[in-house]
Amino acid sequence: MSQANQQRPALAALWMTGAIVAFTLMAIAGRAVSFELDTFEIMTYRSAVGVAVVAILATVFGKWGEVKRDKLPMHMGRNIFHFTGQNLWFYAITVIPLAQVFALEFTSPLWVMLLAALFLGERLTRLKLFVAVVGFIGILLVVRPWVAPPSAGMIIAAAAALCFASTAIFTKRLTQSQTITCIMFYLTIMQLVFGLVCSLADGDMALPTGGNVAWIVLIGFAGLVAHFCLTSALSVAPASVVMPLDFVRLPVIALIGVMLYAEPLDPTVLLGAALIFGANYLNITGAARLERRNAATS
Repeated sequence: MSQANQQRPALAALWMTGAIVAFTLMAIAGRAVSFELDTFEIMTYRSAVGVAVVAILATVFGKWGEVKRDKLPMHMGRNIFHFTGQNLWFYAITVIPLAQVFALEFTSPLWVMLLAALFLGERLTRLKLFVAVVGFIGILLVVRPWVAPPSAGMIIAAAAALCFASTAIFTKRLTQSQTITCIMFYLTIMQLVFGLVCSLADGDMALPTGGNVAWIVLIGFAGLVAHFCLTSALSVAPASVVMPLDFVRLPVIALIGVMLYAEPLDPTVLLGAALIFGANYLNITGAARLERRNAATS
């Protein structure tokens, strides 16, 4: 194995460290501003920061020519789901423990698997059905409906994961013909418009106070950095390597919840999340083995 190949998992781990820090900071900052701003206002200001960052980078690196208009309806669909999911996520982190939000967020790849079978024509194999059952058991352990009916926060967090999965389906289609710069441009500009419309619908849009400006900027940067780091990690190592690193987000956010917000450290939630992760990991490694077999026989 060459030295370059040996460095790839280490480089992926470095990128994922950045993603974990960014996702954690975004959750902390989201809670900090939620006392004065609603989720639509948070998304508006976050998107404004995103537009500025994307515009600066596109100008510096000469990427404006990559922004195309031939897939606008698909960009619109992607961003409606992403905007909805992100608003639900920001609301969920204010009403249920952070560990529960992140655990339910990890169900998104399972939803992608099921939605891909419905809308992209991907085959739903016995392995994928088994993965779906294991993941569903994990969800039950996180939500525990036999103890009490699922709270509104749990349902909202699960709905956010479903929206993120739908976003991923649109993204998968878009990446066949659109660059990251193009996707990120429409992500930030469309969601800025959505945020403004929703924030102004009631005629009362709160402005960030001096103490909140830094948190808003942090949310905007953290969101972009998190997804950039995650994408970069996947570009230098397979998903079977990156996913276990991504799962570190759960115990990290659980400890943050304990230390900053006195949230209980629930072992059942961690067990359910472990099952959800295991189902996702099994799906990824199974797909990788199938791809290697197909390559060997071709």
